[in-house]
Amino acid sequence: MAANQKQKKSAAQQARRRVSKKVKVADNHAAGAAKKKSTAPQKSNSKKKTAPIQNTKSAPKKNATRKKSPKALPSRAPKKISISFLGGLGEIGKNLTVYEYDGEMIIVDCGLAFPDSNMHGVDAVIPDFTYLKENAAKIKALFITHGHEDHIGAVAHLMKEINVPIYGTALTLGLIEIKLREHGILNTCTLKKFHAGDTIKVGKFSVECIHVNHSIPDAVAFAIKTAAGTIVQTGDFKIDTTPIDGEVIDLPRLSQLGKEGVLALLQDSTNAEKDGYTFSESMVGATFEALFREAGRRRIIVATFASNVHRIQQIMDVAKVLKRKVAVMGRSMSNIVALGEELGYLKVPKGLLITKEEIKNYPDHKLVLICTGSQGEPMAALSKMALSEHRQVEITANDYIVISSRPIPGNERGVGNVINGLIQHGAEVIYENMYQTHVSGHACAEELKMMISLVKPKLFIPVHGEQKHLKKHAALAGKMGYTNKQILIPENGTKYLINAKGHVEASEKVPAGVTFIDSSGYGDVESIVLRDRSKLSSAGMISVAAAVDMHSRFLLAGPEVVSRGFVYMKENEALITTIEKRSEEVIEDFLRSRNYDVNALRSRLADEIAKLIYRQTKRNPMILPTIMEV
Repeated sequence: MAANQKQKKSAAQQARRRVSKKVKVADNHAAGAAKKKSTAPQKSNSKKKTAPIQNTKSAPKKNATRKKSPKALPSRAPKKISISFLGGLGEIGKNLTVYEYDGEMIIVDCGLAFPDSNMHGVDAVIPDFTYLKENAAKIKALFITHGHEDHIGAVAHLMKEINVPIYGTALTLGLIEIKLREHGILNTCTLKKFHAGDTIKVGKFSVECIHVNHSIPDAVAFAIKTAAGTIVQTGDFKIDTTPIDGEVIDLPRLSQLGKEGVLALLQDSTNAEKDGYTFSESMVGATFEALFREAGRRRIIVATFASNVHRIQQIMDVAKVLKRKVAVMGRSMSNIVALGEELGYLKVPKGLLITKEEIKNYPDHKLVLICTGSQGEPMAALSKMALSEHRQVEITANDYIVISSRPIPGNERGVGNVINGLIQHGAEVIYENMYQTHVSGHACAEELKMMISLVKPKLFIPVHGEQKHLKKHAALAGKMGYTNKQILIPENGTKYLINAKGHVEASEKVPAGVTFIDSSGYGDVESIVLRDRSKLSSAGMISVAAAVDMHSRFLLAGPEVVSRGFVYMKENEALITTIEKRSEEVIEDFLRSRNYDVNALRSRLADEIAKLIYRQTKRNPMILPTIMEV
């Protein structure tokens, strides 16, 4: 019995060993098959579902030490952003702002400023692009808020230095396209259109475009978003509840951004000194109709900004009601009317427009002329009319002229000269505050405060204006509870580093001068040239010319003195003779010296003659010595 049980037990153990061996072999075969399958090329089968990956980790042993899970690494995205201002501060125009985040940059706006009366021969002033050229590899795009010259006037010049995509709305890009074509670089530039409400992702920046009201259609503000926070830059704006195109500023979206959290607000300061609210553009239409009816049977001429499409639309609407034809004068005005009509911003009734050559075919009481020159620009149509230099239009006592704008600071004298010239021809001129012929496109104090209250920025930065505008704007924010640490009054040529709490951690200087543009080219008018031009215009010039033998150190001819714009030579012969004698003394004395150098002689001669003239006349003309060596 016991023997039988031992035999059965032994047989069972052998059987278990055989089964165990077979299972092991089977497992080895399965493992090998799996290995081959994993190394074999996989065939695509769209109908076949991928099985979920199972967790093959074995459970930890009872007394084993459990390893702690590593802590999540903090995000490496920096929480700081820098803003550099290359223009638009302490001045009107030349707006250019640069944002830099984590090694990448975007630019907002690239405008020009108009020259003042001391900038002789200068047509425009644009920002110095040195800083942008030094960082060209970092710049991802140029974003434009709207199509006014102080925001787009330098774009073509910048594109000749760095070629980056240009983002703007349809009308803004249309105006930029005209400039790029004039400079012959349109085919090399990339223009990318967006609509209000769009968000554009460029590198590490996300830029949301928000509709605002201004004196030109298609204006936007930007919400510039990075991991450091959201910065809102309003561009030029006002709050118009009855705009001509029916598109009211998107206050709900701006309010929502405020609820989400805004790091900084850069806001237009132009009208910060003015209390209350800016009037609606729609008010001007009623004024035009009243004035046009008052004109009676006289010819009507209206001067306004070429870019003010809504103003042009209202002029055309009233002209149609009064059965007058409309002619457009000036190249920029003609361009904007054609572009506005093409893009649908201007609704021009059929048969309303005539060419400037057709003006002579209509009586005065059937005409309205829309022209440029509301800022007294010397080459604009209205200025030429005032000087009797316009080819198609001669001003008479039967002209009724409406200047539908307010002089930009610095242009008052030029505008006054044009008005005086028109009045001398017998025309009646309506200008400035005589009637409501102009409303601003910029927000006044109450609108500015409303924007601040909606956006709720951690840091408030007033921009776009002279120093007095920036200071007044900062004071408005102060009245709303913002402390000095929460307000930054920036300066051109400064780069500010801002952290996620809205604190300015550091600032540094960056190149931010000016470049003067004249009709002959770009950037070839230096400050010293302007000083020379200014001196020539105010005090004139004295030229002293002489010829010397460089070997024998002998004065061969001269010195000969010529005055231009200084004194009338025939009436001041004694002074001219005195200058000639002193010049001869200086030259001969210098020729006797051992260390003769012609450049040193010119310098010495200029100094001595300048001293003599000032003693005699108390004036400082430019001295131009010319020494010819034989």
